[in-house]
Amino acid sequence: MMNHDAIRNVIGIIGNVVSFCLFASPLPTFLTIVKKAAVEDFSPNPYLAALINCLMWVFYGLPFVHPHSILVVTINGIGGIMELGYIVIYIIYANRKQRWYVIKVLVIEVVFTCLVVGLTLGLCHTYKTRSLVAGIIALIFNICMYGMPLDIVRLVIRTRSVEYMPFYLSLANFLNGCIWVAFALLRFDLFIMVSNGTGAILGAVQLAVYATYSKNPERDNKRRGWPEVQLQTTNTRAGI
Repeated sequence: MMNHDAIRNVIGIIGNVVSFCLFASPLPTFLTIVKKAAVEDFSPNPYLAALINCLMWVFYGLPFVHPHSILVVTINGIGGIMELGYIVIYIIYANRKQRWYVIKVLVIEVVFTCLVVGLTLGLCHTYKTRSLVAGIIALIFNICMYGMPLDIVRLVIRTRSVEYMPFYLSLANFLNGCIWVAFALLRFDLFIMVSNGTGAILGAVQLAVYATYSKNPERDNKRRGWPEVQLQTTNTRAGI
């Protein structure tokens, strides 16, 4: 029989796969953006939120911050690269105002990440304190990432249409949250459990809203052909 750590590793690998799917969910949208050579009304905020979320979880999972978290580092490292790719595409096809907004936010995120890493490593000299500081910050950004689609939920309720409701993203958020909660429980990790538990709940809410309004016959008539996926956001925690 597999031991405790082996089971946790298996769940973590499954979580990595689901988180990768979460990060990859915007691909159809960006392929269409490239084809149309315009970002139109799609917001860059979910991708910006996912990027800073990945950066914080990569830092949290490093061996000198929170040992035994290599699976957290791998998936968020991959997710961060993917989110950066989405943002670059967005910048290329955005108008001047949109482009400068994204660039300014990116600069802020880079400066913030450097400050977090520098201050945490400089002022916190034990695994416990480093994990605490990095974990709290990562938890906050993870919940923000999971909560990004709530803006779309409000739009769905107001318009009674799921035109901009990313069903597969919501489903991936829900499954991703559940799997990482199981991962956190096997070697108890409060930060991973709370952030992804919140993500699972928010994903369930999004799925419930989608189920309620998906049979509206007026939806998507004027934008047929556009994919429904618009992230999120992505891993993850994205994923994580």
